Amino acid sequence: MALSIGIVGLPNVGKSTLFNSLSKSAHAESANYPFCTIEPNSAIVPVPDSRLSELAEIVSPQRVLHATVEFTDIAGLVKGASKGEGLGNQFLSHIRETSAIVHVVRCFDDDNIVHVEGSVDPVRDCEVIGTELLLADIQMLEKRLERLEKQVRQDKKLQPLFDLTKTMLDHLNEGNPASSFKCHDEELYSLFTQEIKLITAKKVIFAANVDEDSLAEGNHYVEALRVYAEKTGNPHVVTVSAKIEEELIGMEEDERCEYLESIGVSTESGLDRIIQMGYNTLGLISYFTAGVKEVRAWTIQKGWKAPKAASVIHNDFERGFIRAEVVSYSDFIENRGENGARSAGKLRTEGKEYVVVDGDVMHFLFNV
Repeated sequence: MALSIGIVGLPNVGKSTLFNSLSKSAHAESANYPFCTIEPNSAIVPVPDSRLSELAEIVSPQRVLHATVEFTDIAGLVKGASKGEGLGNQFLSHIRETSAIVHVVRCFDDDNIVHVEGSVDPVRDCEVIGTELLLADIQMLEKRLERLEKQVRQDKKLQPLFDLTKTMLDHLNEGNPASSFKCHDEELYSLFTQEIKLITAKKVIFAANVDEDSLAEGNHYVEALRVYAEKTGNPHVVTVSAKIEEELIGMEEDERCEYLESIGVSTESGLDRIIQMGYNTLGLISYFTAGVKEVRAWTIQKGWKAPKAASVIHNDFERGFIRAEVVSYSDFIENRGENGARSAGKLRTEGKEYVVVDGDVMHFLFNV
């Protein structure tokens, strides 16, 4: 269950530069002109988690595997994208498949970098992107409704789905994102969302791209963005500097921390903060398996019970679940591993109703 994040924004706001730094690669070309990125770029990035190295120090495994996050960067969207303007509209289908969206917003002044709208205005820029994503969803629903209208004549069981689709379309046409839609029939809405992936239903994290001087304390552009984010119901804003993140590529960990401290910011990179906010926003946590072959982090939804959590390793683990042996991360470290935790009475046996906690070190027993 990997976290997937789509990166959107106007052309030339630093999307591709941020993508390069987040993926620690140069997959996305960046330059001072719109539509530099003309193909959707994807990169699978390990999720930073210092707990893995602590576990590995005790277990000495053959390998260490982090949880992963997949970033997808598409061409910049412009006003009129839903009608075919620009290139970003060609790749919106890639964004529909992601778990969340990072909306990169320009929050710095630089006369040498062209702004497609002619000036820096984070709120206006967000509204442009928001409108285009909304219009893209409306177009998708209109086409879906046409097909359903024909299908429902032959199969009356589809009437509830048709009615829900029409109600959602009316909701969007009033200028509301799908995320604010309320449906009391959870089973029907679940079916609807499985078939129809609406972009405006996704959680949004705003990445305020600032210059170096504004990274520590922000600026008036960032403040305006925060106010806008609160109003839209997506109050998740991360201040990053794509330029600085790019400079961090290739640095050793100690060197990176020293550099970040020298400019007065947290030793966490933009990658760390965006991923952490992505996890928190989507309600994700990690548990660990720790053996001589590998120490590994697994991503699950907060609130999952043990059998469901086991399914991310293999579906057979859920079907044949018997019980789980569990040690909290802190107890595992304090007692120097599973044997020490067992001797100290810190290893627990949990059944099917156990709700997994972030940081649990788990071993599953199951029938084939």
